[in-house]
Amino acid sequence: MEKDAGDQEQIIEWYDMYSLSLFKYILKMIHDAQQAEDLLQDTFIKAYTYLMRGKDVDYPKTFLYRTAHNLTIDHIRKHKPIRMIKDFFNNREDPGPSVEDVIEIQESSQELFDALYSLKANYRQVIILRRVEEFSVKDTAEILGWTESKVKSTLFRGLQKLEEKLQKGDVGDGQS
Repeated sequence: MEKDAGDQEQIIEWYDMYSLSLFKYILKMIHDAQQAEDLLQDTFIKAYTYLMRGKDVDYPKTFLYRTAHNLTIDHIRKHKPIRMIKDFFNNREDPGPSVEDVIEIQESSQELFDALYSLKANYRQVIILRRVEEFSVKDTAEILGWTESKVKSTLFRGLQKLEEKLQKGDVGDGQS
């Protein structure tokens, strides 16, 4: 019983610390708030089950992101095609821009979103984890189940493709 209570307390603590950032990460991947909530809950259920089997977690943030990532990828595979990322660059808190500036920002944000969405899944995932979520190379590698060198090379290639698409205005079907 003590182990069960300790595991419950641990999961509650992790939920308090990481649920919002995990939710945002999942939402960026699938662009469906209700489904992101469901996947977030599944992440913590899976983590709780893992702890209940007597296993230890040294790096909870990385463990939870990897779990969320795997569940989200499974969901995406089952529900293709799904839009991957909401226009997360539109959340501006500075009330200063003029209407023209806001429209320009929205258009360029949408262009960036469309270009990012049109990239291959591997490029999208590594760009989101490294550039948006700001994970280290090591943590990104662990979350994706890749080597650190694969993270670096995929990020490099993905950013090149993203830049090419933005320069050309080439927003395709996600297969580039």
